[in-house]
Amino acid sequence: MAIFKKNNTWYIDYYANGRRKRESVGPSKELAEKVLQKRKVQIAENKYLDIKRDERIPFSEMARLYLEAYSKPNKRSWSRDELSIKHLSFFFGNKYLYEITPLDIENYKVERKEKVCPATVNRELACLKHIYVKAMEWAKITTSPTSKIRLFKEKNQRIRYLEEEEIERLYEKCSGHLKPIIVTALNTGMRKGEILTLKWVDVDLRNRVISILHSKNNEKREIPVNEDLFQALLRVPKNPKSSYVFCNGDGVPYRDVKNGFKATLKRAKIDGFRFHDLRHTFASCLVMREVDLKTV
Repeated sequence: MAIFKKNNTWYIDYYANGRRKRESVGPSKELAEKVLQKRKVQIAENKYLDIKRDERIPFSEMARLYLEAYSKPNKRSWSRDELSIKHLSFFFGNKYLYEITPLDIENYKVERKEKVCPATVNRELACLKHIYVKAMEWAKITTSPTSKIRLFKEKNQRIRYLEEEEIERLYEKCSGHLKPIIVTALNTGMRKGEILTLKWVDVDLRNRVISILHSKNNEKREIPVNEDLFQALLRVPKNPKSSYVFCNGDGVPYRDVKNGFKATLKRAKIDGFRFHDLRHTFASCLVMREVDLKTV
């Protein structure tokens, strides 16, 4: 703690709640000394404003609260938050929310970038920022250390499409439960999250249409079911324990198919391809069949 003078004004400089504070007092050195002494007493007695309002809540606890009270009830992509929180909590979990500084976050960025791509780090930082947004809304903390944190620049990757011969190889190498999921993606352009949460009530095989009621853009979509998809869906067994189209034996919908899809691509000898590129392939096939862009 200290006092200093700048442009005929005395300032006090001290740390409270793990953060550096500076206050301008005025032209009187004596008054600055008194105010600084008062701040010392307030901090010692836990009466300093910021300390009084900030809860002593560990980051890991706040992250769990965010996931259960906000992310799961409100976001279809909550599993992405769950994964981000796993890594964030490993790094920040033992600290209280108010103890985490911008420098801590910069250190996290550096450490994570050595292990994953910049886009992944950015998704985790976005999750961290929103955890602090909700913490302030819920009166758990008064300020956020994330306000000035900058995201990494992401390289624009080339959009990848499958050629017809590659599609045949992909189908050939698919495991049993994964094939209808890929057939659905290639014939509808649906997002992975929409496919994995698809319920039978939204599949009308009589009229050959799939209804997406809660899309990413909050718009209702109706997707035609062509013959290939129709036959694939007919072969998907309905689990009496579940309302989901794609689920395991216990009726639980698949959380992700990343590992199975990766193994399938390896067997099919297809490189540089992601599940989301199935959506790009669907659109590309429509364009090559001279479907107008508005329809696509």
